[in-house]
Amino acid sequence: MSGVTDAREDHALALDAAPDPASRRDDFLIPPALGGAFPLTAYLAGNSLGLQPRATRAELMADLDAWEQYGVHGHSDADRPWFGYHEALREPAARLVGARPREVVMMNSLTVNLHLLLASFYRPTAIRHRIVIEDYAFSSDSYAVRSHVALRGHDPETAVLRLRPRAGEDTLRTEDVIATLDDHAHSIATVMLGGVNYLTGELLDLPAITAAGHDIGATVGWDLAHAAGNVPLALHDWDVDFAAWCTYKYLNSGPGAVAGAFVHERHLGNHALPRLEGWWSTDPATRFEMRPVSEPPATADAWSLSNPPILAMGPVRTSLELFDAVGMDALRARSLRLTGYLRGLLDPLAEAGILAIVTPADEGRHGAQLSVRVGVDATDLSDRLSTNWGVVADDRRPDIIRVAPAPLYCTFHDCWRAADALSQELTGEGIS
Repeated sequence: MSGVTDAREDHALALDAAPDPASRRDDFLIPPALGGAFPLTAYLAGNSLGLQPRATRAELMADLDAWEQYGVHGHSDADRPWFGYHEALREPAARLVGARPREVVMMNSLTVNLHLLLASFYRPTAIRHRIVIEDYAFSSDSYAVRSHVALRGHDPETAVLRLRPRAGEDTLRTEDVIATLDDHAHSIATVMLGGVNYLTGELLDLPAITAAGHDIGATVGWDLAHAAGNVPLALHDWDVDFAAWCTYKYLNSGPGAVAGAFVHERHLGNHALPRLEGWWSTDPATRFEMRPVSEPPATADAWSLSNPPILAMGPVRTSLELFDAVGMDALRARSLRLTGYLRGLLDPLAEAGILAIVTPADEGRHGAQLSVRVGVDATDLSDRLSTNWGVVADDRRPDIIRVAPAPLYCTFHDCWRAADALSQELTGEGIS
């Protein structure tokens, strides 16, 4: 829908009036607006923190009730016994990321999972010890890979290879990524990139880059923080070695929610692969025998450490049920319609040089996010969008506003409000 010419508010409302089973707005709690003419926020910051599903409160209360009723016996006697609680999340999580159930486990937080996976899949040698990340990688990823490089005795300044866009461009080209891997093939041990870049909103070509990494003999992993629940994934079929994702962005599981991890089945049961272990790393059938040596199962659970935080698992369960009910294909189709409509509304501002849309226009190269360079202080502008117009977006200093029409709860009218508010703040006039 790029190239939209009808910027009337009535047109946005008419688009919202058409039935769409991928829209589940009524299943979410929309925050009240701080300012503007509308009572509810136009919430386009789901790429930072998703909104609360209405069902989450009841899910939490059910687990609290079980704790009240059963005490320690809740591990075995609760309606959803705590001992195997995470098992109920395995299959829907696997469907979400295109994996086989035994390849997936919900545990920890994103960066903790990346550390656990890098401990296994970053196997440096004197010659082959570099890790490849994108230059615009989220800072936590940068810190994680630098710490692993230093821990193994190498210099992060030379052993971390950062992929940079061409001069004058904001996003990476797949051919340039592959060329860099080929050029440094002898020295690269691991490739670990963001599936959707947090800053630019660019969706990388996961299957092509994974194959290229394997061609040079490297292991390949993905940070899917901005990809899981945003774009369709097929981690097993793409032969990805490992991946991790959070669940508080597009997956709407709450601040600091339990994260996910993937290990391809060809690595499962490989006892030669080093891992960090804990109580939950061993076979559940013998876990309470308290043996001194772990007996890890041939599943991704072998990378887990501790019993899962039960009171934090219910919101993930609620989220995955919603995604299962709608399906990623339907959500992706709605996402592209919303994002294309928003881009069309912003195109005239871009053509006038008032802003620049950083995110690639090609539908195969973005998710539910447009990153916009605004030429003014982004944090100040983000505050004004919320205070003056009731539009919640996300900013990254110095000059990027990230606008994310998450398809489960965002509307065309939300997109219209965001574009109109940006125009009002940047030009003093609305878009229609």
